[in-house]
Formats: sequence, structure tokens, C-alpha cells
Amino acid sequence: MTRALIFPGQGSQTIGMGKSLAEAFEPAKLVFEEVDDALNQKLSAIMWDGPEGDLKLTANTQPALMAHSMAIIRVMEDAGHTVSSIASHVAGHSLGEYSALCAAGAFSLVDTARLLKLRGEAMQRAVPVGKGAMAAIIGLEMTAVKSICEQASEGEIVVPANDNGGGQIVISGDKGAVERAADAAKAAGAKRAIILPVSAPFHCPLMAPAGAEMADALADTAINAPSVPVIANVIAEPVSDPDHIRSLLVEQVTGAVRWAESAAGFAGLGIDCAVEVGTGKVLSGMMRRIDRELTMTNIQEPVDLDAFLASL
Repeated sequence: MTRALIFPGQGSQTIGMGKSLAEAFEPAKLVFEEVDDALNQKLSAIMWDGPEGDLKLTANTQPALMAHSMAIIRVMEDAGHTVSSIASHVAGHSLGEYSALCAAGAFSLVDTARLLKLRGEAMQRAVPVGKGAMAAIIGLEMTAVKSICEQASEGEIVVPANDNGGGQIVISGDKGAVERAADAAKAAGAKRAIILPVSAPFHCPLMAPAGAEMADALADTAINAPSVPVIANVIAEPVSDPDHIRSLLVEQVTGAVRWAESAAGFAGLGIDCAVEVGTGKVLSGMMRRIDRELTMTNIQEPVDLDAFLASL
């Protein structure tokens, strides 16, 4: 069996995430403490006890999801199983790409936490609240969605932001343009077009100011060659060169997450099993829609981790 470890993105967060791991495993507890210290805040308290409104703040959500994923990775490593001994590749959805890179040793845990805190803050700063929007379009192909976005822009910005597979494409941009595109998608036969409850229009050109901030931050951050290749969101291909990784992470802020293409490429890389590491099962649902032949496993709670380690 050849595995890829995959790491969730924003939207998977939930109150209580990671708490049982911290209680069950000392290496997991130490990860949450290290992230708290790196950010100079009790992020773990927000993760475990809320309030939910604070956890949903992008600047908290992003490092929180990474911390939960890395707590699982540290327990595996403590049990003698490195990422490179478990998997041939890693990948993550949006912020999950940072979790994947940290798991593969490209970033230190402290640097990853700080980068994701900054990324969340920069994305929030980039567009005034209420100016941007995102919508999920269900049941249309990418070519149709691209065409609808071009026609609906009317001098504003609206573009495909996430290709999640199974006929789900998320669009992002100026609020008016996103609403026009959503209406046009319904008229064109989309099963659904849903405006999403997000705080900013991620993965579109409106995020350019955040991209510039991340370029500066990443220029000052050490990146090692990952222990296994990372399948990058914006090109849907494996990368290992640190300079290439750095430039792709900057591009990722304004570029689309090509998750469907990334997942569809697993078979060609010899991957027949994907393991979702961290909060929720959002990616597992996507993966099953994209490739029904792929074996899926989730590791979220101590019982999942014990079962996975026992299977190795």
C-alpha cells in the first residue's frame, strides 16, 4: 500500500479539536504548548473551549488546524514512524499545504504557526469586510464556471478559487460579481449555488496585498527540502525544491486550489491510500467523489491514531 497524507483546510475546525489527543499523548500536548508559546496566546484554550466566534477568526483557525494535524504527526514520530516511512507524498487543502510542509519537515512547527497566523491576518486585512464573497457552485464543469465568471465580472473580479471535485467548484471575488455569477450558474443548470459564510474572498486576485505580505514573510523563513514531495495546490504536481515551494506558497494566496486535479493524479503517482490527518472528514468526502478506487482513512481522535499505528 502506498499512502499520501492529506491535511484539511479552513471549514473543518470545531470546538474541542485536539483536546483528547493532548490528554492521551504527551507529544501531542507538547505540540499545542509549543504553538501557544510561538503565537504568545492560548490558542489551545480557544480550540478546546471556544468561544466558537474566536475559533472561526481566520488568524486563529489556520494555526489551530495545523496544530491538531501536527499533534498527530508528533505522536506517530514518537512511536517510531516518520512521515517518509508512512507515506510517499503529502498534500493539503489551502492552509493544509502548510501543515503538509511542516509534517514533511520543510518548516519548523514554530515557523508554521507564525506563518499561518500572519497568513490569516493578512487575508483578513486584504479586503474590507463585506466587499468580497465566495460561493459554492454544485453541478457544473470548470469550463462552464470559468465562462460564467468572465461574463458576470462586469469590471469586477470573480474567478474559480477551489476545484473540490465531484462537480463542486468554489468561486471568489467582489461581492456583487460573485452574486451575479451564482445567479447565472443557477440559470445555466447548476444544482445549487450557495453563498458561503466566509470572512474574506480567498484565492482570488483581491488577495494580492496578502500575497505581498506572505512573500516578505516567506523570504525570511528557512525552508528545508521536504522528506517526501508535497503536491502543491496551484500546480497540482509534486514539488521538493525549497525555492519552488516558497514561490508557489506566495502564488497560492491569489491562485486557485486545484484539489480535484491533485487528487486525480494520485493514481499516476502510485498512491492507492489517502490518510486525512487532523480535524474533520471534509477531504475524505472530496476524495471519494474524485476517485472511488482510493482507500480512505481518517486520523482525528486517539482511537483513530491507535488503530492506524496498529495497522502499520
